[in-house]
Amino acid sequence: MFDLSLEEFSNDSFFARKDAFTQIVRFGNGISKSVADYAKSLGSHALLVTDPGVRKAGHVDVVSKLMESSGIQVTIYDKSVENPTESSVQRCVEVADSAGIDLILGLGGGSSMDTAKGCNFVLTNGGTMEDYWGIDKATKPMHPLIAIPTTAGTGSECQSFALISKDDTHLKMACGDRKALPRVTLLDPELTLSQPLRVSACTGIDALAHALESAVTKKRSEDSNRHAKIAFQLLNHSLPIIFKDPNDLTARGGAQLGASHAGAAIEKSMLGAAHSMANPLTAKYGTIHGVAVGLALPLVMEFNSTDQTSMNIYSEFAKVAQLSALEESSENACNSLINRVKVLLGMARFQVESEQAGFDSNDIPELASEAAKQWTAGFNPRSIEVNDFEVLYQKLFHSFARELV
Repeated sequence: MFDLSLEEFSNDSFFARKDAFTQIVRFGNGISKSVADYAKSLGSHALLVTDPGVRKAGHVDVVSKLMESSGIQVTIYDKSVENPTESSVQRCVEVADSAGIDLILGLGGGSSMDTAKGCNFVLTNGGTMEDYWGIDKATKPMHPLIAIPTTAGTGSECQSFALISKDDTHLKMACGDRKALPRVTLLDPELTLSQPLRVSACTGIDALAHALESAVTKKRSEDSNRHAKIAFQLLNHSLPIIFKDPNDLTARGGAQLGASHAGAAIEKSMLGAAHSMANPLTAKYGTIHGVAVGLALPLVMEFNSTDQTSMNIYSEFAKVAQLSALEESSENACNSLINRVKVLLGMARFQVESEQAGFDSNDIPELASEAAKQWTAGFNPRSIEVNDFEVLYQKLFHSFARELV
């Protein structure tokens, strides 16, 4: 059985970048209470970007009081929305601009982090989010960013990318710049206890997908493989415990660390076709992102496993996590990993989620066309075209219909 030794996987050296944009990552119960110690050296007036749910949970009041007691002025923007858009980012920019802030703090889930990063781009460099679609397009300095996640999912706290959707088409734009990487990330498992179990399941499976997709992309590297492997081990161990006992703080910490390592893996290797399939489902039906990507994941893994290199990587992950014996063939070990993903989806009760999905097989051509346009499709280890996505969506919809009979 995997031994969950969190200290082994929370060393800063796992996260630090080897350039001028070094990130400090701190992990531990209650570590968020040290936020002012870091903020004092970065600015004097902070924009705290969050959402109504995090504010209702009381985290905003605690963090803002800690900052203010250290002499840091705080302006709160608590209108972050799920899957932030160009217009929602612009509303945050208007608040930040009128306040005259010099530091940004993202507190919450991936949507708050992306809103904070998006605001940073436009506030400091002007224009609109579309101007930064791509990599390193911000020519001016950006404000320091502190990230405090209250979920274990996107791993945005360890990425320099903001994922912002276009208002009209819902197409997600990946806007990345080294200057957008949080200067400080504080991983406090205690904050995730306020997360409802359903949300924990959705974000946890999303993180699992990040680990398994980033491991096999065309941009994969030794560094991304290390992060992805650690992430999978932590998530595979922690998520079943959380699904049974959401108040298990050790498991919460394991999932949070796993999500952050998965985020670091994405930073170095990007994502693949499961995320390409998920985004159109969210845009068309409002399917929760974690549900959409989770249900697509085993199908895409089966598609990728016909590529020998991908099969070998999946096999390695299965053996490291002790899902398969070391002497097992790559094919059998790979199948063990895919089956484990299906088991975790069952534990997360995603089959129940699919009952309200509203999927219509007549929409498959449109969905497949949109999936092929997603930026993540180009990084999938096996080249994937519109017709491939049509087959995968047909399998996905057929599995729902079979389950609901």
